[in-house]
Amino acid sequence: MARITSDEVRHLSVLTRIGMTDEEVELMRDQMSNILDNIDVLNQVDTEGVEPTAHSVDVVSVMRDDEVTNDKFVDEMMANAPQRDGNHIRVRAVLD
Repeated sequence: MARITSDEVRHLSVLTRIGMTDEEVELMRDQMSNILDNIDVLNQVDTEGVEPTAHSVDVVSVMRDDEVTNDKFVDEMMANAPQRDGNHIRVRAVLD
């Protein structure tokens, strides 16, 4: 794959509003070129017949279901709310 030029890195730094010294431009040019080389290697891997997946192993959530387990302390908890409407905390509108 073609290496990234210093001018391309400078152009990207302008677009992203990131100031870079000449040394940083050269370092970033080398690093970005290496990343693209690695992506090129991955693009050469034969993935024919491989189903897309979000995880390489089965994932099981360790989080419990969000269920009300003890609601007898609601009044105690709501006592700290600056403004309330029944069992709800009132807040200022943030959208018009």
